[in-house]
Amino acid sequence: MPVGTQGTVKAMTPGELEAIGYNIILGNTYHLHLRPGEDLISSAGGLHRFEGWNGALLTDSGGFQVFSLKGLRRIGEDGVQFQSHLDGSRHLFTPEIVMEIQEKIGADIIMAFDECAPYPCEVGYAREALDRTHRWAKRCLEAHANAQGLATAGYPQALFGIVQGSVYPELRKESASFLADMDLPGYAIGGLAVGEDREIRNEVVERCIELLPQDKPRYLMGVGNPEDILDAVERGVDMFDCVLPTRNARNAQAFTSCGVLNLRNACYAEDFTPLDPNCGCEVCRKHTRAYIRHLFRAGEILGSRLMTYHNLSFYAQLMRDIREAITTGNFAEFKSEWIMRHPSRGKTKSMVSDETD
Repeated sequence: MPVGTQGTVKAMTPGELEAIGYNIILGNTYHLHLRPGEDLISSAGGLHRFEGWNGALLTDSGGFQVFSLKGLRRIGEDGVQFQSHLDGSRHLFTPEIVMEIQEKIGADIIMAFDECAPYPCEVGYAREALDRTHRWAKRCLEAHANAQGLATAGYPQALFGIVQGSVYPELRKESASFLADMDLPGYAIGGLAVGEDREIRNEVVERCIELLPQDKPRYLMGVGNPEDILDAVERGVDMFDCVLPTRNARNAQAFTSCGVLNLRNACYAEDFTPLDPNCGCEVCRKHTRAYIRHLFRAGEILGSRLMTYHNLSFYAQLMRDIREAITTGNFAEFKSEWIMRHPSRGKTKSMVSDETD
Protein backbone atom coordinates (compact mmCIF):
# COMPACT_ATOMS: atom_id res chain seq x y z
CA MET A 1 0.00 0.00 0.00
CA PRO A 2 1.58 3.30 -1.05
CA VAL A 3 1.79 5.83 1.76
CA GLY A 4 -0.16 9.05 1.23
CA THR A 5 0.36 10.71 4.59
CA GLN A 6 -1.20 14.10 3.92
CA GLY A 7 -3.82 13.17 1.36
CA THR A 8 -1.34 12.51 -1.42
CA VAL A 9 1.18 9.89 -2.45
CA LYS A 10 3.99 12.31 -3.16
CA ALA A 11 4.70 13.02 -6.84
CA MET A 12 1.78 10.84 -8.02
CA THR A 13 -1.75 11.53 -9.19
CA PRO A 14 -4.60 9.21 -8.19
CA GLY A 15 -5.00 8.24 -11.84
CA GLU A 16 -1.36 7.18 -12.09
CA LEU A 17 -1.69 4.99 -9.01
CA GLU A 18 -4.75 3.33 -10.52
CA ALA A 19 -2.93 2.81 -13.83
CA ILE A 20 -0.06 1.07 -12.05
CA GLY A 21 -2.56 -1.25 -10.39
CA TYR A 22 -3.02 -0.03 -6.83
CA ASN A 23 -6.47 -0.18 -5.27
CA ILE A 24 -5.67 0.91 -1.70
CA ILE A 25 -3.49 3.69 -0.27
CA LEU A 26 -2.81 5.12 3.19
CA GLY A 27 -3.54 8.36 4.98
CA ASN A 28 -2.30 9.48 8.38
CA THR A 29 -4.64 10.48 11.19
CA TYR A 30 -2.10 12.65 13.01
CA HIS A 31 -1.06 14.70 9.99
CA LEU A 32 -4.55 15.05 8.52
CA HIS A 33 -5.89 16.11 11.92
CA LEU A 34 -3.32 18.91 12.10
CA ARG A 35 -3.70 19.95 8.48
CA PRO A 36 -6.26 20.47 6.93
CA GLY A 37 -8.35 19.03 9.80
CA GLU A 38 -10.93 16.27 9.85
CA ASP A 39 -13.87 18.68 9.84
CA LEU A 40 -12.83 20.17 6.51
CA ILE A 41 -12.26 16.70 5.06
CA SER A 42 -15.68 15.61 6.30
CA SER A 43 -17.34 18.65 4.74
CA ALA A 44 -15.75 17.66 1.41
CA GLY A 45 -17.46 14.27 1.66
CA GLY A 46 -14.53 12.35 3.14
CA LEU A 47 -10.94 11.80 2.11
CA HIS A 48 -11.84 9.81 -1.03
CA ARG A 49 -13.61 12.78 -2.54
CA PHE A 50 -11.22 15.34 -1.08
CA GLU A 51 -8.21 13.81 -2.83
CA GLY A 52 -10.04 12.32 -5.82
CA TRP A 53 -9.21 8.68 -5.04
CA ASN A 54 -11.62 5.97 -6.23
CA GLY A 55 -10.01 3.05 -4.45
CA ALA A 56 -9.90 2.00 -0.81
CA LEU A 57 -8.26 3.99 1.97
CA LEU A 58 -6.60 3.00 5.23
CA THR A 59 -5.77 5.46 7.97
CA ASP A 60 -3.42 4.60 10.81
CA SER A 61 -4.26 5.79 14.30
CA GLY A 62 -1.53 8.40 14.49
CA GLY A 63 -0.12 6.53 17.47
CA PHE A 64 3.36 6.08 16.03
CA GLN A 65 3.65 9.77 15.16
CA VAL A 66 2.35 10.92 18.56
CA PHE A 67 4.66 8.63 20.50
CA SER A 68 7.65 9.69 18.40
CA LEU A 69 7.18 13.29 19.63
CA LYS A 70 9.53 12.77 22.55
CA GLY A 71 9.54 15.86 24.73
CA LEU A 72 6.34 17.14 23.11
CA ARG A 73 3.85 14.65 24.54
CA ARG A 74 2.57 13.33 27.86
CA ILE A 75 1.03 9.88 28.19
CA GLY A 76 -1.85 9.21 30.56
CA GLU A 77 -4.46 6.54 31.00
CA ASP A 78 -7.04 8.62 29.16
CA GLY A 79 -4.80 9.28 26.17
CA VAL A 80 -1.88 11.42 25.02
CA GLN A 81 -1.49 15.18 25.20
CA PHE A 82 0.95 16.50 22.61
CA GLN A 83 2.17 19.60 20.84
CA SER A 84 1.94 19.96 17.08
CA HIS A 85 5.27 19.76 15.28
CA LEU A 86 3.89 22.48 12.97
CA ASP A 87 2.98 25.32 15.30
CA GLY A 88 3.29 24.06 18.86
CA SER A 89 -0.48 24.00 19.41
CA ARG A 90 -1.70 21.53 22.04
CA HIS A 91 -3.88 18.54 21.22
CA LEU A 92 -5.33 15.48 22.94
CA PHE A 93 -5.65 12.04 21.42
CA THR A 94 -7.82 9.55 23.29
CA PRO A 95 -9.15 6.31 21.81
CA GLU A 96 -12.56 7.97 21.41
CA ILE A 97 -11.14 11.08 19.76
CA VAL A 98 -9.00 9.04 17.38
CA MET A 99 -12.07 7.01 16.35
CA GLU A 100 -14.04 10.21 15.76
CA ILE A 101 -11.25 11.72 13.65
CA GLN A 102 -11.05 8.58 11.49
CA GLU A 103 -14.84 8.50 11.14
CA LYS A 104 -14.74 12.04 9.76
CA ILE A 105 -11.78 11.32 7.49
CA GLY A 106 -13.78 8.39 6.19
CA ALA A 107 -11.20 5.69 5.45
CA ASP A 108 -12.43 2.17 4.68
CA ILE A 109 -9.99 0.60 7.16
CA ILE A 110 -9.20 2.37 10.42
CA MET A 111 -6.74 1.49 13.16
CA ALA A 112 -7.19 1.31 16.91
CA PHE A 113 -5.20 3.82 18.98
CA ASP A 114 -2.12 2.10 20.39
CA GLU A 115 1.03 2.90 22.30
CA CYS A 116 4.07 2.09 20.22
CA ALA A 117 6.90 1.35 22.65
CA PRO A 118 10.31 2.69 21.56
CA TYR A 119 13.09 0.38 20.48
CA PRO A 120 15.00 -0.66 22.42
CA CYS A 121 13.07 -0.66 25.68
CA GLU A 122 13.00 -2.67 28.87
CA VAL A 123 10.43 -5.43 29.22
CA GLY A 124 8.73 -3.50 32.04
CA TYR A 125 8.01 -0.53 29.80
CA ALA A 126 6.90 -2.82 26.98
CA ARG A 127 4.46 -4.46 29.41
CA GLU A 128 2.98 -1.12 30.49
CA ALA A 129 2.56 0.01 26.89
CA LEU A 130 1.02 -3.34 25.95
CA ASP A 131 -1.55 -3.28 28.74
CA ARG A 132 -2.47 0.30 27.88
CA THR A 133 -2.81 -0.62 24.20
CA HIS A 134 -5.23 -3.41 25.13
CA ARG A 135 -7.36 -1.12 27.31
CA TRP A 136 -7.43 1.46 24.55
CA ALA A 137 -8.38 -1.21 21.99
CA LYS A 138 -11.48 -2.01 24.03
CA ARG A 139 -12.40 1.67 24.17
CA CYS A 140 -11.85 2.02 20.42
CA LEU A 141 -14.14 -0.92 19.73
CA GLU A 142 -16.82 0.53 21.99
CA ALA A 143 -16.59 3.95 20.31
CA HIS A 144 -16.68 2.27 16.90
CA ALA A 145 -19.79 0.30 17.91
CA ASN A 146 -21.46 3.48 19.17
CA ALA A 147 -20.96 4.94 15.69
CA GLN A 148 -22.49 1.71 14.28
CA GLY A 149 -19.21 1.03 12.50
CA LEU A 150 -19.90 3.79 10.01
CA ALA A 151 -17.94 6.75 8.71
CA THR A 152 -19.53 10.17 9.01
CA ALA A 153 -20.39 9.91 5.32
CA GLY A 154 -22.46 6.81 6.12
CA TYR A 155 -20.47 3.89 4.73
CA PRO A 156 -18.94 1.04 6.77
CA GLN A 157 -15.46 1.11 8.26
CA ALA A 158 -13.40 -1.93 9.30
CA LEU A 159 -11.55 -1.52 12.60
CA PHE A 160 -8.18 -3.27 12.88
CA GLY A 161 -6.39 -3.89 16.18
CA ILE A 162 -2.62 -3.47 16.51
CA VAL A 163 -0.44 -6.12 18.15
CA GLN A 164 2.32 -4.62 20.30
CA GLY A 165 4.90 -5.98 22.75
CA SER A 166 8.22 -4.70 21.38
CA VAL A 167 10.64 -7.57 20.62
CA TYR A 168 9.51 -9.80 23.48
CA PRO A 169 7.93 -12.99 22.05
CA GLU A 170 5.79 -13.75 25.09
CA LEU A 171 4.32 -10.24 25.15
CA ARG A 172 3.64 -10.48 21.42
CA LYS A 173 1.85 -13.81 21.86
CA GLU A 174 -0.23 -12.35 24.68
CA SER A 175 -1.17 -9.32 22.59
CA ALA A 176 -2.08 -11.38 19.52
CA SER A 177 -4.26 -13.67 21.63
CA PHE A 178 -5.98 -10.75 23.35
CA LEU A 179 -6.85 -9.00 20.09
CA ALA A 180 -7.87 -12.22 18.35
CA ASP A 181 -10.48 -12.71 21.08
CA MET A 182 -11.99 -9.33 20.15
CA ASP A 183 -12.99 -10.80 16.76
CA LEU A 184 -12.02 -7.75 14.72
CA PRO A 185 -12.16 -7.59 10.89
CA GLY A 186 -8.37 -7.52 10.66
CA TYR A 187 -5.15 -7.27 12.63
CA ALA A 188 -1.96 -5.27 12.33
CA ILE A 189 1.48 -5.99 13.77
CA GLY A 190 3.00 -2.70 14.87
CA GLY A 191 6.17 -1.55 16.55
CA LEU A 192 8.58 -3.26 14.13
CA ALA A 193 10.95 -1.99 11.41
CA VAL A 194 12.31 0.42 14.01
CA GLY A 195 15.90 -0.79 14.04
CA GLU A 196 15.65 -4.40 15.21
CA ASP A 197 17.56 -7.18 13.44
CA ARG A 198 15.88 -9.11 10.65
CA GLU A 199 16.00 -12.36 12.64
CA ILE A 200 14.31 -10.74 15.64
CA ARG A 201 11.58 -9.25 13.47
CA ASN A 202 10.91 -12.58 11.78
CA GLU A 203 10.63 -14.31 15.16
CA VAL A 204 8.18 -11.69 16.43
CA VAL A 205 6.06 -11.99 13.29
CA GLU A 206 5.96 -15.77 13.66
CA ARG A 207 4.77 -15.53 17.27
CA CYS A 208 1.99 -13.14 16.25
CA ILE A 209 0.84 -15.06 13.19
CA GLU A 210 0.51 -18.27 15.21
CA LEU A 211 -2.40 -16.73 17.14
CA LEU A 212 -4.01 -14.31 14.68
CA PRO A 213 -7.00 -15.73 12.76
CA GLN A 214 -6.08 -17.18 9.38
CA ASP A 215 -9.33 -16.00 7.82
CA LYS A 216 -8.65 -12.34 8.68
CA PRO A 217 -6.09 -10.07 6.99
CA ARG A 218 -2.78 -9.68 8.81
CA TYR A 219 -0.98 -6.37 8.24
CA LEU A 220 2.71 -5.74 9.02
CA MET A 221 3.02 -2.00 9.45
CA GLY A 222 5.93 0.00 8.06
CA VAL A 223 7.88 -2.86 6.45
CA GLY A 224 8.98 -2.19 2.88
CA ASN A 225 12.28 -3.81 1.92
CA PRO A 226 11.36 -6.41 -0.73
CA GLU A 227 13.29 -9.14 1.09
CA ASP A 228 11.51 -8.28 4.34
CA ILE A 229 8.15 -8.46 2.57
CA LEU A 230 9.05 -11.92 1.25
CA ASP A 231 10.09 -13.02 4.76
CA ALA A 232 6.77 -11.85 6.18
CA VAL A 233 4.62 -13.34 3.40
CA GLU A 234 6.34 -16.66 4.05
CA ARG A 235 5.11 -16.39 7.64
CA GLY A 236 1.53 -15.50 6.73
CA VAL A 237 1.35 -11.70 6.43
CA ASP A 238 -1.04 -10.25 3.84
CA MET A 239 -0.67 -6.46 3.87
CA PHE A 240 2.25 -4.02 3.91
CA ASP A 241 2.97 -0.32 3.71
CA CYS A 242 6.18 1.69 3.69
CA VAL A 243 7.57 5.02 2.51
CA LEU A 244 10.59 3.23 1.04
CA PRO A 245 9.62 3.16 -2.67
CA THR A 246 8.48 6.79 -2.74
CA ARG A 247 10.98 8.40 -0.37
CA ASN A 248 13.94 6.63 -1.94
CA ALA A 249 12.66 7.59 -5.38
CA ARG A 250 12.90 11.26 -4.45
CA ASN A 251 16.52 10.59 -3.52
CA ALA A 252 17.33 9.17 -6.98
CA GLN A 253 17.29 5.53 -5.88
CA ALA A 254 15.60 3.00 -8.17
CA PHE A 255 14.51 -0.55 -7.39
CA THR A 256 15.28 -2.78 -10.36
CA SER A 257 15.79 -6.41 -11.33
CA CYS A 258 19.50 -5.60 -11.43
CA GLY A 259 19.50 -4.46 -7.82
CA VAL A 260 19.16 -0.98 -6.36
CA LEU A 261 20.55 1.86 -8.50
CA ASN A 262 21.60 5.29 -7.24
CA LEU A 263 21.33 7.57 -10.24
CA ARG A 264 23.42 10.27 -8.59
CA ASN A 265 26.45 8.12 -9.40
CA ALA A 266 28.49 9.42 -12.32
CA CYS A 267 28.53 6.04 -14.06
CA TYR A 268 24.96 6.66 -15.25
CA ALA A 269 25.67 10.03 -16.89
CA GLU A 270 25.88 8.46 -20.37
CA ASP A 271 23.81 5.34 -19.70
CA PHE A 272 21.05 5.41 -22.31
CA THR A 273 19.35 2.21 -21.16
CA PRO A 274 16.07 2.07 -19.19
CA LEU A 275 16.06 2.11 -15.40
CA ASP A 276 15.23 -1.59 -15.58
CA PRO A 277 15.47 -3.47 -18.91
CA ASN A 278 13.04 -6.06 -17.51
CA CYS A 279 10.38 -3.54 -16.48
CA GLY A 280 7.46 -2.66 -18.73
CA CYS A 281 6.34 0.48 -16.91
CA GLU A 282 5.79 3.70 -18.83
CA VAL A 283 8.99 5.25 -17.45
CA CYS A 284 11.19 2.37 -18.55
CA ARG A 285 9.56 2.31 -21.98
CA LYS A 286 10.22 5.99 -22.66
CA HIS A 287 13.17 7.26 -20.61
CA THR A 288 16.80 6.44 -19.91
CA ARG A 289 18.97 6.41 -16.82
CA ALA A 290 21.02 9.28 -18.23
CA TYR A 291 17.94 11.45 -18.74
CA ILE A 292 16.50 10.82 -15.29
CA ARG A 293 19.92 11.45 -13.72
CA HIS A 294 20.05 14.76 -15.58
CA LEU A 295 16.64 15.71 -14.16
CA PHE A 296 17.84 15.12 -10.61
CA ARG A 297 21.06 17.05 -11.14
CA ALA A 298 19.09 19.92 -12.65
CA GLY A 299 16.63 19.93 -9.74
CA GLU A 300 13.69 19.22 -12.02
CA ILE A 301 10.48 17.94 -10.39
CA LEU A 302 10.00 15.43 -13.20
CA GLY A 303 12.94 13.40 -11.92
CA SER A 304 11.13 12.60 -8.67
CA ARG A 305 7.89 11.91 -10.53
CA LEU A 306 9.43 9.47 -12.99
CA MET A 307 11.42 7.66 -10.34
CA THR A 308 8.41 7.37 -8.03
CA TYR A 309 6.27 6.02 -10.87
CA HIS A 310 8.88 3.38 -11.62
CA ASN A 311 9.48 2.33 -8.01
CA LEU A 312 5.77 1.95 -7.32
CA SER A 313 5.45 -0.06 -10.54
CA PHE A 314 8.27 -2.29 -9.32
CA TYR A 315 6.50 -2.92 -6.01
CA ALA A 316 3.13 -3.51 -7.68
CA GLN A 317 4.72 -6.14 -9.92
CA LEU A 318 6.45 -7.73 -6.94
CA MET A 319 3.11 -8.14 -5.17
CA ARG A 320 1.47 -9.54 -8.31
CA ASP A 321 4.29 -12.07 -8.63
CA ILE A 322 3.92 -13.03 -4.96
CA ARG A 323 0.20 -13.63 -5.34
CA GLU A 324 0.76 -15.75 -8.44
CA ALA A 325 3.44 -17.80 -6.67
CA ILE A 326 1.10 -18.45 -3.75
CA THR A 327 -1.71 -19.45 -6.10
CA THR A 328 0.51 -21.90 -7.99
CA GLY A 329 1.99 -23.31 -4.80
CA ASN A 330 5.63 -22.45 -5.47
CA PHE A 331 6.22 -19.47 -3.20
CA ALA A 332 9.32 -20.94 -1.52
CA GLU A 333 10.99 -21.44 -4.90
CA PHE A 334 9.89 -17.98 -6.05
CA LYS A 335 11.35 -16.33 -2.95
CA SER A 336 14.69 -18.09 -3.29
CA GLU A 337 15.02 -17.23 -6.97
CA TRP A 338 13.88 -13.64 -6.45
CA ILE A 339 16.49 -12.92 -3.77
CA MET A 340 19.22 -14.42 -5.97
CA ARG A 341 18.17 -12.18 -8.88
CA HIS A 342 17.80 -8.99 -6.82
CA PRO A 343 21.01 -8.35 -4.89
CA SER A 344 19.67 -5.33 -3.02
CA ARG A 345 20.05 -6.26 0.66
CA GLY A 346 22.51 -3.98 2.36
CA LYS A 347 22.42 -1.45 -0.48
CA THR A 348 19.34 0.43 0.63
CA LYS A 349 18.39 1.65 4.06
CA SER A 350 15.41 -0.06 5.62
CA MET A 351 12.78 2.52 6.45
CA VAL A 352 11.38 2.70 9.95
CA SER A 353 7.65 2.59 10.49
CA ASP A 354 7.29 6.30 9.78
CA GLU A 355 4.31 7.04 7.55
CA THR A 356 5.27 10.67 7.01
CA ASP A 357 5.98 10.50 3.30
